[in-house]
Amino acid sequence: MISWPCMLKLDGDGELIYLNSLRDFNLECCEFIFSDDDYVIDSLGHCYLIEYISDALGLITVNRMLSTYEVSNLIRAHEFNKASLCLTKIHFLTVSEAIKSLSN
Repeated sequence: MISWPCMLKLDGDGELIYLNSLRDFNLECCEFIFSDDDYVIDSLGHCYLIEYISDALGLITVNRMLSTYEVSNLIRAHEFNKASLCLTKIHFLTVSEAIKSLSN
């Protein structure tokens, strides 16, 4: 079961997209063209591939889980692209805390 909120990681792009719910995922991403390497990371660090299932977006569980350290590094890359924060000050205790930081 997906633990919301989540974040979308597009392959080759440092920007992350905050997704508060499945509804937000469908609204935010309905017009995207996804690659096989794009994925969603939930608040526990579980990764999901994105597929179209019966003309709707679906999330498929993969056997991959990111650590807080790995998610923090994705957030650092995201913030580096925005050039709005000091990267050395970015630190999180949990994956959930890291993902929620994107909602601001």
